[in-house]
Amino acid sequence: MELITPGTGLIIWQTFVFLILLFFLGKFAWKPILNALNEREATIQKALDSAEEARAEMAKLQSENEKLLDEARKERDLILKEAREIASQMRDEAREDAAKQASRMVEQAREAIVNEKRAALIEVKNQVAEFSLIIAEQILKNQLSKDKEQKAYINEMIKDLKLN
Repeated sequence: MELITPGTGLIIWQTFVFLILLFFLGKFAWKPILNALNEREATIQKALDSAEEARAEMAKLQSENEKLLDEARKERDLILKEAREIASQMRDEAREDAAKQASRMVEQAREAIVNEKRAALIEVKNQVAEFSLIIAEQILKNQLSKDKEQKAYINEMIKDLKLN
């Protein structure tokens, strides 16, 4: 039971230490805390006063802003009107330029088609000549595979040369 009940000496020392703690807290802690709270309260009051002044200033600035917005709207409308006119002029010029370019491109395309047609015809003629030579060569190889046929062909060629 002695462990549960504190002794009288312990109670006296705890009371003494508690009173000393209260004295030091009162002298060194509560005064600075109260001063800080008072300063905080004063700061908050100043902030509220500043907010009220700012609100009044905002109302004044808002009316000035409305005037500036009206002027800006008028100026914007004028600029938009001028921009529409310029855009219309540019659009007309672009149409004219596009028509000129289109006619130039059509003429160039016609010339290119004619040139390509000529080149294709030349290419076809060259290929026909090459194929004719290849076919003639193969025919001659087949016909002149034997010795007698070669001699007969040579004699025929000599006769043609004398006639020409």
